Amino acid sequence: MSLLVVGLSHRSAPVSVLERASLNADAQLKLLQDTVAAEPAAEAAVLATCNRIELYADVDKFHAGVAELSTLLAQHSGVGLEELTPHLYVHYEDRAVHHLFSVACGLDSMVVGEGQILGQIKDSLARAQDLHTAGRLLNDLFQQALRVGKRAHSETGIDRAGQSLVTFGLEQLSAGADVQRWARGKKALVIGAGSMSSLAAATLARSGVAEIVVANRTFERAERLAQILSEGDDTDVLARAVPMDSVPVELTRADVAVSCTGATGLVLTADAVAAAVEGRTGAPAVAPAAAGQSAGGSTVRAAAETPLPGAGTAAGGDENCPLDLSSVPSGFSVMGEAAVAGMDAATLEQHGAWAAGGTVVDRPRETGRTGPEADAELIGALAATATRVGRVPERRRPEPVAEVPRPEPVLFLLDLAMPRDVDAAVHRLAGARLVDIESLADASADAPMAADVDMVRRIVADEVAAFGAAQRAARITPTVVALRSMAAEVVAGEIARLEGRLPGLDAKHRAEITQTVKRVVDKLLHAPTVRVKQLAAEPGGAGYADALRTLFDLDQETVASVSRAGNSTTTEKNRGPA
Repeated sequence: MSLLVVGLSHRSAPVSVLERASLNADAQLKLLQDTVAAEPAAEAAVLATCNRIELYADVDKFHAGVAELSTLLAQHSGVGLEELTPHLYVHYEDRAVHHLFSVACGLDSMVVGEGQILGQIKDSLARAQDLHTAGRLLNDLFQQALRVGKRAHSETGIDRAGQSLVTFGLEQLSAGADVQRWARGKKALVIGAGSMSSLAAATLARSGVAEIVVANRTFERAERLAQILSEGDDTDVLARAVPMDSVPVELTRADVAVSCTGATGLVLTADAVAAAVEGRTGAPAVAPAAAGQSAGGSTVRAAAETPLPGAGTAAGGDENCPLDLSSVPSGFSVMGEAAVAGMDAATLEQHGAWAAGGTVVDRPRETGRTGPEADAELIGALAATATRVGRVPERRRPEPVAEVPRPEPVLFLLDLAMPRDVDAAVHRLAGARLVDIESLADASADAPMAADVDMVRRIVADEVAAFGAAQRAARITPTVVALRSMAAEVVAGEIARLEGRLPGLDAKHRAEITQTVKRVVDKLLHAPTVRVKQLAAEPGGAGYADALRTLFDLDQETVASVSRAGNSTTTEKNRGPA
């Protein structure tokens, strides 16, 4: 069996895909169950965070394993396999171990060095253990990943290379100002009471906010978090809990709002944020430029835009264009793409030929063909023509519009949820500043790498080598145990036969003979078994177990039973007391 990981993260997929592929708790449990039920996989664990979804499995076939795990991720995430596949990465054996250890150390995080991932790895292992989908390999792997991550944080300054996602998000909200000075005296609203929301609330409390209001769908959890914050020794923040339906009212009082829930839809729409800003300022929260529909479907009031000149002027070289100029969107040249959006296929064909300077559109012509099929054929032919001719440049661009200065924000929002809690259209609202996972990814892309990162990379490389050697050595252990069991049976059989030949042998002499025979067997087996374990720990040493089984004619089922017993013992030990 071999370790395989298939997944996607902020490094391989855009936030829009990660958002749609996110797995709630129930989906993760079902994914684990379906994975171990699939033929190639014997063990499985899911690591799902706000910016990664990874499926780990112990498989007996590489290609079949990749196909099965990819299909299962697509099925349970709801994103089609064809769309998901370009964003998936695959790691196998030592590379899979290296990947998880790097993740545990924060090297693969959106913010390098953040330590919250350790808690998420621990939760992932606990979930797999509860469902009995983690056996010897994944128990050993995840336990060691946790130890490697802790070692990296204790032996290096990796924490200085980056901050937790919460701290980094607050730094982005403060626009580079000192977070302590920026947060002091502010009123904060925290939506959600999970691990990320709790971390955000604690960070805000230490940063000096005057008040924290916690809202959660389960009011008791909100109360528990508010109590913890109020009773904290290192802060004197005033904290209270409110039900979720109080969020709109509390939003009008808050200076800072942090949201991280497991909701599948928006928690804060653009209209709700606009209303909160308007309640604070008394002025509409209009965008600094014209805005349309928000991502959540709510209309955002827009400022007036400077009128643009019409498209019917001849100055742009648009004379003799076959389009009906009255139907062209105002302000754009009919040579440009925006002008032809929404035109029917026949007009598109005429315009394409005209814009390309008379280039003929290659398509078979059938007299009398109309309808969707003909339209699709025409559009396909136009696409082929555009590919061959190249993009047609704009002859005349819209008149520049003076940019309306954006007022200072009165409401700061940090969205750490995946999928998003806060409507992306809030980015366009005046009076509000939104930092979400997507903007955090952009901001952290060029974060400086400290020398500590190189130290952590060396730790990871050493730990991967040690883990691989231990696993390779462990694979031969059942064979060695089976060999010694067979030797013990041979000794017992020979002693029994001796007693049959010498019935008068007294107990003292029989015990001495038995001990002597056992010592001889042990000495004969000691050097070969120690050496074979050393050889098996080296790269390419897997074949030594097969050689041992062949040389001593060991029963394969006996070896397998020893392995199963070891797996059961390891699983129970790692699970701890009930």
